[in-house]
Amino acid sequence: MSQNLFKRIVTSIVLLLLFFLINFTGQHVFILSILILGIIICIEANRLILKLVLVHLSKKKGLLKNFNFKFLILNILTFCYIFFIFCYYSFEIHKVEGPIFFFFIVSICFFSDIGGYVIGNLIGGKKLSKISPNKTISGTIGSFIFSVMPLFLFSNLDNINFEINLNHVLFSLIISLISQLGDLFISFFKRKAKIKDMGTLLPGHGGVLDRVDGIIFAIPFSYILLKLI
Repeated sequence: MSQNLFKRIVTSIVLLLLFFLINFTGQHVFILSILILGIIICIEANRLILKLVLVHLSKKKGLLKNFNFKFLILNILTFCYIFFIFCYYSFEIHKVEGPIFFFFIVSICFFSDIGGYVIGNLIGGKKLSKISPNKTISGTIGSFIFSVMPLFLFSNLDNINFEINLNHVLFSLIISLISQLGDLFISFFKRKAKIKDMGTLLPGHGGVLDRVDGIIFAIPFSYILLKLI
């Protein structure tokens, strides 16, 4: 096992435990934590947007005024998405479905990421996309396989209705898909901005946005999916 892979797994476990504590401490702590997380994500996203603007300006001179306006618009959209979509839907799922179900969704995203990284490193093989050169098809399959593991773990807990059936397996796979697409979406802009990691806060991951890029898309999608089924 490589040192970076070990760091990534340890960091994921620590973060998952932290999510667990925040999730079950109480609604006020949960709301405050989600808002703090939202602020950190926005700060890192702002850094990414600024880098994108600077890279573009270096190619096309004389467009500073135009890009100042685009920079403002992108920031407003980012802040609106993080606070009025991700934070709001996180609160709604936590309030309506309960902290256990919210933790279940987050666990799917974490296991999906770990599965992709572990299987991708162990097997390797054909690259998935030019957007993120480190991602492989084997890693994607690993993400789907690992995403079902939380269902088996939660089904063994007492007084919890997490039956292992086709609908729940499909739900886990869909959330994994959205999480992976969210990861690729952020990776696309990071590649355009020529940024590898959004920060160095989390060993093996980089910045906070590097760790939760899939989650910020999976949570709102989960809420919409729950309303439809």
